[in-house]
Amino acid sequence: MTDTYESPLSTRYASDYMLKLFSSDTRYQTWRKLWVALAKAENALGLPVSKEQVKELSEHITDIDYDVVAAREKEVRHDVMAHVYAYGKVAPSAAGIIHLGATSCYVTDNADLVIYRDGLRYLRGELLKVISNLCEFADKYKAMPTLGYTHYQPAQLVTVGKRACLWLQDFVSDLNEIDFAIENVKFLGCRGTTGTEASFMDLFEGNGKKCEKLNEMIAKDFGFTEIFDVQGQTYPRKVDSRILNALSSVAQSCYRMANDIRLLQHDRQVEEPFEKNQIGSSAMAYKRNPMRSERICSLARYLMADALNAPMTACTQWLERTLDDSANRRISLPEGFLCCDAILRLAQNVTDGLHVNEKIVEKTCNDYLPFIATENLMMEAVKRGGDRQELHEIIRRCSMEATAKMKNGEECDLLARLAAEKSFGLTEDEMKKLLTPSLYIGRCPEQVTAMIKKIKPLLKGVAKESAEINL
Repeated sequence: MTDTYESPLSTRYASDYMLKLFSSDTRYQTWRKLWVALAKAENALGLPVSKEQVKELSEHITDIDYDVVAAREKEVRHDVMAHVYAYGKVAPSAAGIIHLGATSCYVTDNADLVIYRDGLRYLRGELLKVISNLCEFADKYKAMPTLGYTHYQPAQLVTVGKRACLWLQDFVSDLNEIDFAIENVKFLGCRGTTGTEASFMDLFEGNGKKCEKLNEMIAKDFGFTEIFDVQGQTYPRKVDSRILNALSSVAQSCYRMANDIRLLQHDRQVEEPFEKNQIGSSAMAYKRNPMRSERICSLARYLMADALNAPMTACTQWLERTLDDSANRRISLPEGFLCCDAILRLAQNVTDGLHVNEKIVEKTCNDYLPFIATENLMMEAVKRGGDRQELHEIIRRCSMEATAKMKNGEECDLLARLAAEKSFGLTEDEMKKLLTPSLYIGRCPEQVTAMIKKIKPLLKGVAKESAEINL
């Protein structure tokens, strides 16, 4: 514990990878790598930057003196220039050429793009693990009948695996969103204060080809093949909006799944993992609360709200640049990534240990099957000479009477009531033969098999593992 505030995303929820990715060391070391790449390209293109200066810069990427940076920033009120100053202190021969021709967004924005791209790639892998777990679960239970619900009221039967495919379909959609976001993270490059490349046209004495080459060389160093066609001082903030929308999409799907699990756990049909020594309640020792699913929903609400920051920032950018985006982005983007990471870790854990109480599922099916089977019973009675409209009225009346008894805590006696109706034409034993749950699940197993077959190619190389949750 500390005597200053720490984000719960850092101390309780996010992975070590994501915490490292958004750490000060990663961010500011990336700034230095960008300065090295700029100096290297400028040397190669004939500017007065020596190989020795590039070498010295490359040897001092990790030794950042944050005390020097903090003291300098307090004096000059500019974070980038404070880091230029600190870098120059450890690489004195290159101090005079650091940041040559560049503006602050060269390091701040390009570093963000590198970090966001790497973060998206990591989250993509985490999402695939959830998809893999659900594929395994859906396949295992593809033919197990379970009561379906519409409006959270009993409806026609589905299967446990088919229901999981509803979640799967959402997650595959999220995967497409993330892939689209990754594909559209382009490099900002180094084009000067308003994106005109005027400073480099001066440095290169009007040689535009060298300006283009400079940007291509730097982009390649960081694994980018595309650069934004035009820009102001920053990369388009629409990129941030697209990224947070993709993360919000993941949150929406995780919330939907977790909320369904919470409902099913209330009915004792499906349960999330519960450890041997886990305590459900400080007062009610018998409790087995779905805390992981509840936490998913809680964090997902935060992420969906956080995603609103990016569109509001994107739409308020003035002309070539305004700085009212900076403070917001320092919070909303990293927190969005850390939150999505935390949600997916929980989703992995839940989907890997999801438990089906098969006897409860079976009992629930059987309790409602007489009502679900009434259409089939009616068709059989028609075959035996009954009047369809008269039979429909008999079923309606008997169903209401049976339901009323059930609401009073008594057993369902619908079949007995129908058998007592002389004009219905079926005995109770004859009707019971039509009450096999597998007769009422349609093509659920085939639908599950077809969906998993379609998803399987996406899962090539995905390792089977379950994320450990910290608390």
